[in-house]
Amino acid sequence: MLTETTKSLIYVCEISGSDDSGDGTTSKPFKTPLKALEFTKNSDSFSIKVRKVVGEDFADISGAGLKKAKKTYDINLKKAQKAQEAAAAAVAAPPVLDDAQKLEESKKVVIKQDLSLPEAAKIKIRDATDYRGKRVVVSGWVHRNRAQKNMSFLILRDGTGYLQTVLTGNLCKTYDALTLTIESTIKVFGTLKELPADKTAPGGHELVADYWEVLGKAPGDVDAFTNKLNTESDPSVLLDQRHLVIRGETASKVLKMRAFVLRAFREYFDKRAVVEVSPPLMVQTQVEGGSTLFAFDYYGEQAYLTQSSQLYLETCLPALGDVYCLAESFRAEKSHTRRHLSQYTHCEAELAFITFDDLLDFIENMIVYVVEAVQKDPEASAALKELNPDFVAPKKPFRRMNYADAIKWLSDNKVYKDDGTPYEFGEDIPEKPERIMTDTINEPILLCRFPAEIKSFYMKRDPKDTRLTESVDVLMPNVGEIVGGSMRISDLQELFEGYKREGIDPTPYYWFTDQRKYGTSEHGGFGLGIERFLAWILNRFSVREVCLYPRFMGRCQP
Repeated sequence: MLTETTKSLIYVCEISGSDDSGDGTTSKPFKTPLKALEFTKNSDSFSIKVRKVVGEDFADISGAGLKKAKKTYDINLKKAQKAQEAAAAAVAAPPVLDDAQKLEESKKVVIKQDLSLPEAAKIKIRDATDYRGKRVVVSGWVHRNRAQKNMSFLILRDGTGYLQTVLTGNLCKTYDALTLTIESTIKVFGTLKELPADKTAPGGHELVADYWEVLGKAPGDVDAFTNKLNTESDPSVLLDQRHLVIRGETASKVLKMRAFVLRAFREYFDKRAVVEVSPPLMVQTQVEGGSTLFAFDYYGEQAYLTQSSQLYLETCLPALGDVYCLAESFRAEKSHTRRHLSQYTHCEAELAFITFDDLLDFIENMIVYVVEAVQKDPEASAALKELNPDFVAPKKPFRRMNYADAIKWLSDNKVYKDDGTPYEFGEDIPEKPERIMTDTINEPILLCRFPAEIKSFYMKRDPKDTRLTESVDVLMPNVGEIVGGSMRISDLQELFEGYKREGIDPTPYYWFTDQRKYGTSEHGGFGLGIERFLAWILNRFSVREVCLYPRFMGRCQP
């Protein structure tokens, strides 16, 4: 019997491995456990080692990871066997002349528009209810196709909704009808009819066609859409085919919810006369530390993709008053966790002449407002109920907990570090214990007043305890931190001390320093990660699911 020590080792690196050119060695590891199983033909004489984070050693694949890979391997093996059997049967079986003749005969069927009918109104599917009983023309993609003997039922999709379309008579006997494939684009003319109460279809109506035509036929056979993706597809395949994944009902709902949430944030700011600005994304200064900077050559100078637009927003306060932006931020996070991205949408705001309590109230009111806006909108509310039926809207006031109280909570609840020792005052609270605390308390938390040594150089110290900063992280159950904010240093000398503490040369920050030199003010602000907010409200496992095309370590396409 083989033991773990006698098995041959196959290596998988989810960051830099390759299923195309890898050979399973430490120098050329595979990208996925599935490829390792295919390479070894699922033999028990091999053991799989996996690396998920840069710099870490290879470790035994988890039981869940191996189980999932083996399940996909078995499914693919069965599919291959069925394909071989089907191919063999096709070669052995005599040609089905009836079907071939039927297809050939279909080429003789010609359909034409009836010019005596009323002119068709060109509509989007979202407006179909207003056109019931009228003749319309709708263009879209074939989402589903169910053919019967003398009738075909299509589900048409145009991005604004779904519409059942009925083809009868010669309309379903043409060559195009018999060879119609999923994701083909078509144009359909017909009358919109309300369905009786005992029948169901999207919108409660259907389009009874009187003429239709193909605009662009999608491939069938091996390249058919349904062969590109399925529910058992490996995550890397889903990411490679993301341009096709977003055509699915769930993915498209998530992206529409994203658009609605962005609109609700803008509405919240607009109602409070907070001005939207568009800060630069190419910068020469850091905000959150140099380890996560994306550097590039800018006409011979060192430059970076911005980590945050906060510093630029602060410069706008004397000119525009309270300001915000919804812009992209970039972090070179060498991590594969489900809550980190290398590019994300950052909702940031800076507010002048406020107190720390004002800042906390503004953030709390904003979150509640956006959730209420989602629940009041019929389309957004329906999507939320479908994507996260158990969602419970947060209620004011949120729990306000100081950092020191969080350290005590972890100790009281025996949430310790990996070495078994308790977390102590002055130490950063990592993601895992923070999540345990948040999920256990199971309500939004405004975690406040972190020690200055573990926070950024620009954060204002608490006048009641100068060891601390007037800072806040908003923590949500199942997600963790979604907002980070603070009062900003208003005193010029204190700012220079912050530069010195963090080892930052103040020279390139002259424009930021001038905000304290030419008329300082008490001000504060925050940054909210849109993807984390969406993952929370929609109950998505990973922030990658709420991006159009997620960017993280090892993924920069499509």
